[in-house]
Amino acid sequence: MRYPRNSIIGLALAACLGSAPTATAAAAPTASEPGAGLDRYYDQSLGWGRCAKGPGDTVGVGLDKAGAQCADVVVPLDYADPRGRTLTVALSRLKATDTRHRIGSILLNNGGPGGSAVESPPEFRAWMKKAGPRYDIVGFDPRFVGRSTPLDCGWPVGTNLFSAGLGRAGFERQVALQKDLAAKCRATDASVLPHVTTRNTARDMDVIRGALGERKISYFGYSYGTYLGTVYTQMFPGRTDRVVLDGAVDPREFGPRLLRKAVGANERALADWAGWAAARDETYGLGRTRAQVLATVDRVIRASARGPLTVGTAPEVFRLDDTHIPFILLAGLDSDTDVSRAALGEQVSVLNKAAAGRPTRLSPQFAGILRLATTGEQSPHGSVQSAVICGDRAAPRDPEVYWRDIERGRAAYPRFGALVDNIGPCAFWDRPREEPTQVTQDAKALIVSATGDPRTPHKGAVALHGMLPSSKLLTLEGANRHAIYGLYQNACVDDKVNDYLATGELPSRDQSCSK
Repeated sequence: MRYPRNSIIGLALAACLGSAPTATAAAAPTASEPGAGLDRYYDQSLGWGRCAKGPGDTVGVGLDKAGAQCADVVVPLDYADPRGRTLTVALSRLKATDTRHRIGSILLNNGGPGGSAVESPPEFRAWMKKAGPRYDIVGFDPRFVGRSTPLDCGWPVGTNLFSAGLGRAGFERQVALQKDLAAKCRATDASVLPHVTTRNTARDMDVIRGALGERKISYFGYSYGTYLGTVYTQMFPGRTDRVVLDGAVDPREFGPRLLRKAVGANERALADWAGWAAARDETYGLGRTRAQVLATVDRVIRASARGPLTVGTAPEVFRLDDTHIPFILLAGLDSDTDVSRAALGEQVSVLNKAAAGRPTRLSPQFAGILRLATTGEQSPHGSVQSAVICGDRAAPRDPEVYWRDIERGRAAYPRFGALVDNIGPCAFWDRPREEPTQVTQDAKALIVSATGDPRTPHKGAVALHGMLPSSKLLTLEGANRHAIYGLYQNACVDDKVNDYLATGELPSRDQSCSK
């Protein structure tokens, strides 16, 4: 897990996503065409200029050094009231240098929801190789994210993703916490919460397309960004050129409890990691077999249930209980690279020492994860992520629904069942104003997925492929990895994506690559 840029994988880290009841609130008017009072937004001139907002703005300084420019696009808060309150959405752009063979603009989304992509054009240009100079590569921070008009509910934590723990008392504490998180958002941002939705972000994307002067726009989305891209194709059919959806979500399942669909994949990923750690027992001291390592993990969870584990040294000391430990494990399972597995090995080793009452020191990466889970440092990230998810689809409101699911899932999913089935702030949120988007329009897209994706399971990518008959599916076999292109450094996947971006031609049939 990397923050803030790799909110590509934030889908799994700051919200307990999954299937939920369909909203019953009346849909708001779509008001998504120029001429519906929106001409001034679509026709606006963008004031491109320097990105850095000051010497301490490392993202902006880096963009300026890379030759990017930045601008703000103005959008309505409520598309049904285009003359009302407005917001700004932050953009960055690396213009095409091969202007003779320019293809057009490609819009980037790193997932989340709540992930920034303003900083992403330079690295995408490098990943795109020969295709990169032919595009205007455009990153944006969706409404209420990062450099766009921000949302911050003042949470004491940076995520709502916690386990219910091993007993009823832990669950009751979670009910109180999640209710309080929802109340804080209602108290600070009630007037905007109904408009923090994927459908409104898709509307913003179409305004961006218009303001860029493009008849059609290409799009690359990771994780939640695959859902956003799918929604855009349904709301604005015919306005996309080349679309890549990496780490794809089944759009029928997106909502407050989506991670329930990934619980088995995460248990398997943990078991695979345990086998890796067992082969390195001299380094991590967690056990010499997969079973022994998993037993160590379970022992740590039980110890944290008896009393919080103290980790770290002054001034950063954290107390972690059985609601935190499964989150830490989940956060470390987004990838099966040796680097990612070593990071989780170090973290579990620290927790194992703490469970034995021994002093511990934290790596900067581990300290960052713990600050996310236990402090308000990343409150804006958790706030906007929850606002989008809760604004998109309703969740069960009765806490007993969650408790019954937790109890039923413990035996089959002993480490992650009580996390993915736990209650969240959406149980206490106002009901969404619009119905979830239904996929009824075909669209051309290249869907990328790993068979062992622990965040958005491969079967979700297969399902999306079935809903979009003109799409093609590119499968990475044998990898426990979420978000592949550019990040996983698999030459086969990267080359096939780049061929599509360069030519606009999807492969004649579905493709696969080896890990």
